[in-house]
Amino acid sequence: MYSGSSDGEGHEPSAAPRRLPPASSMLWVRNLRRFIGSSAGLGSESLMELETKRILLDIFNEKQQKSAEAGTIPSFYKRKPEEGSISQRVQRLGKFRFLKKQTDLLLNADDLDAMWVCLRENCVIDDATGAEKMNYEDFCHIASVCTEQIGPKCRRFFSPSNFMKFEKDESGRIAILPFYLYVMRTVSLTQARIDMSELDEDSDGFLQPHEMENYIKGLIPNLAQLCDMPAAFEQTYCRIAAHKFFFFCDPHKRGKACIKKVLLSNCLQELMELHQESEEEVTDTEQAENWFSLTSAQRICDMFLALEKDMNGTLSKQELREYADGTLTDIFIERVFDDHVRRAKSGAGNAREMDFESYLDFVLALENKDTPEGLTYLFRCLDIHGRGFLTTADIHTLFRDVHQKWIDGGNYELCIEDVRDEIWDMVKPANPLKITLADLLACKQGGTVASMLIDVRGFWAHDNRENLLQEEEEPEEEG
Repeated sequence: MYSGSSDGEGHEPSAAPRRLPPASSMLWVRNLRRFIGSSAGLGSESLMELETKRILLDIFNEKQQKSAEAGTIPSFYKRKPEEGSISQRVQRLGKFRFLKKQTDLLLNADDLDAMWVCLRENCVIDDATGAEKMNYEDFCHIASVCTEQIGPKCRRFFSPSNFMKFEKDESGRIAILPFYLYVMRTVSLTQARIDMSELDEDSDGFLQPHEMENYIKGLIPNLAQLCDMPAAFEQTYCRIAAHKFFFFCDPHKRGKACIKKVLLSNCLQELMELHQESEEEVTDTEQAENWFSLTSAQRICDMFLALEKDMNGTLSKQELREYADGTLTDIFIERVFDDHVRRAKSGAGNAREMDFESYLDFVLALENKDTPEGLTYLFRCLDIHGRGFLTTADIHTLFRDVHQKWIDGGNYELCIEDVRDEIWDMVKPANPLKITLADLLACKQGGTVASMLIDVRGFWAHDNRENLLQEEEEPEEEG
């Protein structure tokens, strides 16, 4: 077969290399492919794998066919697993393992303390400000030290992109305190998301009211200002606290709040402020202003009980008129019941009475008039005819009750037309003939305008704003 001799004369360097035939033309390749294709001689595991692939391919083709027949409309509904079914158990097991893995990757309190020590030991002091800072080389060195002491789970915080997020001085250094606070907040939010996801029974990324209440109940022992809460008040507190999350994170009243939206809301930050020790770090005024404080929750509950004269668990229009010492106008109370109070299903005796949930919405709207959610609630009451805008006639009608209460209080005579013109100047609506909700939100004075139209005390505060501002400045100057 070879033309060369045995002593190597035929193997010359200039001879062309022998070309191999393509693999597809080799007999043994064709035989092996036929052998595998027929699945003959395969073990049970290989046969099962092939059968699984065939079944999955059939399912995929069937879905593709259904999608083609349905046109371009994508699927927007997915049936949830039935209670007790295998798919539900697998889903719960998968979620449990995933959340367990994420928990293991979190830094605990000891890890955070060790990181803070590393930051302080390896930073430099700014001569001008005295602030503790680090440049990128220090940042990388601290990352190595923390990884050795804490483990690889802290490495993700020391990425170049994280370093670039912080303000740098002329030497390219960042302060260590903002970086450490960023790490702490990231860990806190991640832990909160894990805790909420554990309570999310159907794993749809939303919390229902009872799930949110359970989350808050689990936080109470760890919040310094709530750890001494009476056990009898705990359920009521969780109900009051959870309602603020739904007021701001579920504006369309779907009965569920998105976990991501809850994490990014100011409500969660306000709740976490209760970690501070009340005796030393928080004043009584700050406690009263924080919706989640025990003082605030008791105040809200006591107000409802004081208004509820007949002790039937709901408030009538007459009872609600006593709210805020009766300074709210009658037309506003009527509109609240028309737009925000559901008619009872059973009987006519309780047809138009406000339950505790509706009362919490009412209080939240009045105490947060400058927020989009609070102003949206109030605008629906101001929009007497349900047209989506207010006209000069609507302003005149709304302010007429305020004017009457103003005169009954012994104040000077008002010209309603002057007030109406002032409101128009404050709002500066896009359409000079009507005021919309968008106009009120854009002018940044929507809460003040709403107060002027529904509450004589709100109008008094606006009318005396200069004197009130001067009174606030005088104590500061004395101090």
